[in-house]
Amino acid sequence: MQKNKNLALPDKKGGFTLIELSIVLVIIGLIVGGVLVGQDLIRAAEIRATVGQIEKYNSSVNTFRTKYNGIPGDLSSANAVAFGFIARAGSAGRGDNNGLIDGINAASPTSQGFTQESGFFWDDLTRANLVDGQFTSAADGGAVAAIAAAAVPTQFPEARLARGNLVHVGSTGGLNYYMISGITSTAANTGDMTLTVNLTPTELFNMDNKLDDGVPLTGIVQARGVAGVNTTPLTTVASNNGSPTVGTCLLGTGSATDTYNRSLTLGGSTPACIGRFRFN
Repeated sequence: MQKNKNLALPDKKGGFTLIELSIVLVIIGLIVGGVLVGQDLIRAAEIRATVGQIEKYNSSVNTFRTKYNGIPGDLSSANAVAFGFIARAGSAGRGDNNGLIDGINAASPTSQGFTQESGFFWDDLTRANLVDGQFTSAADGGAVAAIAAAAVPTQFPEARLARGNLVHVGSTGGLNYYMISGITSTAANTGDMTLTVNLTPTELFNMDNKLDDGVPLTGIVQARGVAGVNTTPLTTVASNNGSPTVGTCLLGTGSATDTYNRSLTLGGSTPACIGRFRFN
């Protein structure tokens, strides 16, 4: 008997079972979860590294003070010459040895100016081998040159958090501070800096919590905001008649009871803060 070669075979349609689909979804969930956890771990490591960076600068300042009888940047003219650091006039804001990293107008120093002493600060630490990187372009004089955006990263150390965050120094209210922010440029003569808020409230809270009290407007670590050039940075408050707005640094009414805006729904992971760290 001859077989019919044209006999149709059964139509077999392949597909995934519910169990197989469930396994695939679980695997995808594990991959996504692992990526998110990995990102959180990386960010936490960057925050710890930045805290360590600030602590290292504090140690460097103390070592410099003990060895050279003055703080970097503010070192007296005589000591600068004697120890081979960059020469400075010794007048107000130019190595006057008053214990402050201030501007050339010492009567109204600002944390938002990059002038002689704030430039000497990193130059002195570089020449004393007390800071990573090379920052030796500071110069003395009655006026300072503008720093264009492309040259800004050569003047300031990068914060370990990266993402455009740089570390600069200044004083206000008779106290010295490090500040972590973005810097767009500096102006000629005044040294006024155009700053950008590059820290998220959550990041700054974690640093504040490790170094200080976790409260944004008190202690040695404080949250600041950009008020404009030629002014001391002011607090950015995330409240308008008691109604919080999205994407700001703090929640409150501009008082010592304000808190960091760590709310996911209010943009707590959005860059909105400048960090200020006291070091004397």
